Amino acid sequence: MSDTSNPAAPAAIAPPPLAERLAAQLPYWIVPAMVVVGLALIGDLPAWGTLTLAGLAMGMMIFVMASGLTLVFGLMDVLNFGHGAFISVGAFVGASVMLALGGWMTAPSLWLNLAAVVAAILTAMAVTGGLGYAFERVIVRPVYGAHLKQILVTMGGLIVAEELIHLIWGPNEIPLTRPLALRGAWVFGEVAIEKYRVLAVALGAIIFLALRWALVRTKLGLLIRAGVENAEMVEALGYRVRMLFILVFVAGSALAGLGGVMWGLYEELITAQMGLNVLILVFIVVIIGGLGSVEGCFVGALMVGLMANYTGYLAPKLALGSNILLMVIVLMWRPRGLLPVGKG
Repeated sequence: MSDTSNPAAPAAIAPPPLAERLAAQLPYWIVPAMVVVGLALIGDLPAWGTLTLAGLAMGMMIFVMASGLTLVFGLMDVLNFGHGAFISVGAFVGASVMLALGGWMTAPSLWLNLAAVVAAILTAMAVTGGLGYAFERVIVRPVYGAHLKQILVTMGGLIVAEELIHLIWGPNEIPLTRPLALRGAWVFGEVAIEKYRVLAVALGAIIFLALRWALVRTKLGLLIRAGVENAEMVEALGYRVRMLFILVFVAGSALAGLGGVMWGLYEELITAQMGLNVLILVFIVVIIGGLGSVEGCFVGALMVGLMANYTGYLAPKLALGSNILLMVIVLMWRPRGLLPVGKG
């Protein structure tokens, strides 16, 4: 009678315990939970609907600006405070294009309105992507691995960029009117839904899905994710991580320019300091989500947008510090962020 047991056979890998799997999925349920709690606290359905859409739109725009930074932070280990410069430059370049296409912006045609916005976005992304390449080569490259120097030189780059904006576009604020088709709101009963915020939510969702597809389904995305976790191993396999660094930095800068255009249309006013002002929210989102994690950045951005709008309505005096409090709570629960990318 033969012994069917084989001591050399590998043991079956047991699935993780149920509690562990539920804990891993918990961050994805935070945003729906915030929406439900917001409804319970606000109590007024029309106000809740308007605030929720505003929070999601704000979160989507912050995600666009933060997604590039979280990859730069996670892959390159670079504290790039100059990211705010790309947001401001993108806003001003986009505004210049839209002002030049004023006839398209005011035309009673949705397609002409969208064409003007798309032209502004593409131009802003091209300019900020090129600036990002120069920024990485000249300013960031000499200070790899030195965080204190990174903070100093990138902050200096941000200040220089703001002064260049003053030199090129002048010191005054520039009002930016939305295209005719994106002004106003749709009213469903007592709920008012702003047209531009619907566009912002849709565009942010498309960018998230595109980024996730690129990172999960393509070879380039696989190399980037592998570089985030273990850059030395990717180098040992013969791939040039340095080129990945440059590509990610340029893409992150271009996304910042895109976010700058969206944020400028959201605020309907652009200033040279707008990048620095929104950079605080961007870093909060990156830290909440977990360094290098696009999914965590997405969840964190929606949390920040909802928190800002709900607390602004319920407790205006707490609105300014609400997102810092949110970050503290998340880090006390998960010190590495909601969905961190492990580094080997």
